[in-house]
Amino acid sequence: MKILAIQFKYLGDAVFITPALEALHKQYPEAEIHVLLAQEVSPVLSHLPYVKKVWGLPRSRGKAKLLQTLPFVQKLRSERFDLSIDFAGNDRGAMLSLLIGAKKRVSAVEAKHKFLQKIAYTQTVESEQLPKVWVARHLKMLNLLLGTPEPNHPKIKISANAVLQVEAAKSLNHRKIICHLGTSQQKKEWPITHWFKLYQMATQVGYSIAFATGTGEREQGLMKALKECEPNIWELRSKSLDHYLATLNEAEMVISGDTGPLHFASALGKKIIGLFAVEDGVKHYAPIYKKDEIIFGSPCTCTGELAHFPVCKSPNPCMNSISPEQVFELLKKRYPLKPTYPLK
Repeated sequence: MKILAIQFKYLGDAVFITPALEALHKQYPEAEIHVLLAQEVSPVLSHLPYVKKVWGLPRSRGKAKLLQTLPFVQKLRSERFDLSIDFAGNDRGAMLSLLIGAKKRVSAVEAKHKFLQKIAYTQTVESEQLPKVWVARHLKMLNLLLGTPEPNHPKIKISANAVLQVEAAKSLNHRKIICHLGTSQQKKEWPITHWFKLYQMATQVGYSIAFATGTGEREQGLMKALKECEPNIWELRSKSLDHYLATLNEAEMVISGDTGPLHFASALGKKIIGLFAVEDGVKHYAPIYKKDEIIFGSPCTCTGELAHFPVCKSPNPCMNSISPEQVFELLKKRYPLKPTYPLK
């Protein structure tokens, strides 16, 4: 039996299908499980022991490259999958499901779904029947569509590339805490002034911290602003997503807003502190974490229609309400410093 899981969303979303993939593996232990992701996301799931192959589809700025897509789809079609599961249920996932042509094609869809969704899938469940939290949502979808047993305590899990372990350790330069500055949207980011205050408080008592961010122009601007506060801050420079995952795996604690690296770190089994305030993150992502792993900001006006703006429209942005002191206190609780003794 061959199963294809499709997830065409963002970096962090790939992590949230791992409990569902593991549940499928337990339900069909002899089956080959393949996963179809965007090419830039594929390293996230490339080292899972129960995944036979990860297919990375080339795309640019969220748009598929047509000339590269058609031969790619032909290769997938030649695999003759028995079952495909589209975890996103968006237009791209529906089109790929239809073109790849597995015998059975399933997904969750909106109550008034489009014509494309009607012809793409052989079996569907309405999204309104599913939980809001992504992990629980995917598991419930499989349960309703395939009878897949839902685990009592699902956990997100990924693996890092062991070949890059030594190089990743060198990148950290003995630092055990990574603070990730950037997110996919500006409104989800903690202010640089808060990061700098946390850095000051933490290093004064002996914590050693490395900072990281994304490769985009806006996210690189965050690192530049932080270094203007303190030029000697240690910046992580990852060569690839695979390398960054290996670096996260060498760390012991990751502090970040609602973004892929936070979810990667948790899936790698690292201690985390997640900073959540924007409604979408609180609703879909935060509930999978324990209460002592996250800090919530104050309620804000960036909800409802305003939730679609990448920038918080409130005069007092919700992320600003999370204080450096709050994060520092949780850091001391989650990752207490080991006592040092003078050499004799």
